[in-house]
Amino acid sequence: MNYEASVRYLLSLGRELAAPTQAAAAKFDLENITILAERLGRPDRAYPSAHIAGTNGKGSTAAFLESVLRHAGFRTGLNTSPHLEKINERIRINGEEISDQAFTETFTRLHERIEELLAAGKLRAHPTYFECVTAMAFEYFARERVDFAVFEVGLGGRLDATNILSPLVTIITRIDFDHENFLGHSLAEIASEKAGILKPGVPFVLSEQRPEARQVVLARAQSLGCPVIEPAQIFRVNQESMQTGRVHARVVETDSGKIFELAPNLPGRFQLENALNAVAAAQLLQDRGFQIPSDAIAQGIANTVWPGRLEKLQSAPDVYLDGAHNPSAARELAHFLEQNFAGRKIWLIYAALRDKAVDEVAGLLFPFAAEVIFTTPRTSRAVSAAQLAEIAGHHAARFSIIPDAERAFEFALAEAAPEDAIFVTGSLYLVGQLRHYWKHRAQVATR
Repeated sequence: MNYEASVRYLLSLGRELAAPTQAAAAKFDLENITILAERLGRPDRAYPSAHIAGTNGKGSTAAFLESVLRHAGFRTGLNTSPHLEKINERIRINGEEISDQAFTETFTRLHERIEELLAAGKLRAHPTYFECVTAMAFEYFARERVDFAVFEVGLGGRLDATNILSPLVTIITRIDFDHENFLGHSLAEIASEKAGILKPGVPFVLSEQRPEARQVVLARAQSLGCPVIEPAQIFRVNQESMQTGRVHARVVETDSGKIFELAPNLPGRFQLENALNAVAAAQLLQDRGFQIPSDAIAQGIANTVWPGRLEKLQSAPDVYLDGAHNPSAARELAHFLEQNFAGRKIWLIYAALRDKAVDEVAGLLFPFAAEVIFTTPRTSRAVSAAQLAEIAGHHAARFSIIPDAERAFEFALAEAAPEDAIFVTGSLYLVGQLRHYWKHRAQVATR
């Protein structure tokens, strides 16, 4: 198969979460990925790894830790999900996406192994889209001989395809409500699924949590003998300032007195918490003999790139992309708006998927907007713009319905004054679609 055929084949297997109604019917366990990994020679064990779960912040934390390790001189692998524009984004070495050719070669090898296993009756069902891409990341990192790989959980943790890893360190970021149809309808149930990534005796980093989530995770850690590091308890922020929406902080490690000057380039006060998760994990790896100098930590944090999360595209008017698709992410975006855009006119281009808490997210974000534009990304999981207006229009001071996302974007750009701000939010599908459109639009404009 060529690259396009490989991607088409993967997509034919279905996306990670095709529809909430499929939750009961879908086969969620580790049997397929384990059999596949065994046939490939357990590539997931060819390099040391970190494994990261959580509701929000796990992608940023993974990106921070990978950047720190890369700046310390390690050849790094990074496996994240979902992608914004192109599936290759999910598999990176030293910050570079897997090439189309390497993607095709890796998929072809995997496809051959799957066909063998199916023919021999060793697989009861074809591996899912996510299982295939995860296996590709395992295999590609092994073939390319990475020194260390960072893996972000796709969904939950306990039954996620990444959970056959034997990591040196695990991280659990903030736990909140999302994907309740899959993970449970209480914070304790969701926390139990996330805590499923903990391995016997493996140290882990735990972000600040609500008491009911923290209790569940710590109980699991105790039963497995996992040493726990909580950044909120081991680090003290001595000085802090916000510059153009980005946090600058002097952080002291309480026991050692070691000082870290942290200045994430990613906007939002909450990124300090994600950065400290990565710093704590780097400290644990130092204890295991990894040479990670303090300047590599500072530079790695400062140079981390993580698109689609408070990503600024332009000024006058300011245009931001932020995939705030659940209440926890919406609260962080609301704080960002409150801290940095008070008194300015905000245009919100909003879309959502069917399994999301639309009314709650709208209640958090829409009060900050002078106008909300309801739109629809190109995915079968999206709520129509008209439906969104029915569900959440009452939260908006003023709204309009423009189903075509690109037209909605152009409308906001044409109507917004230079001192206004436009935020594209509510769905990572929308963010990815308009991010791609923006780059194409910019290329056309420069011809």
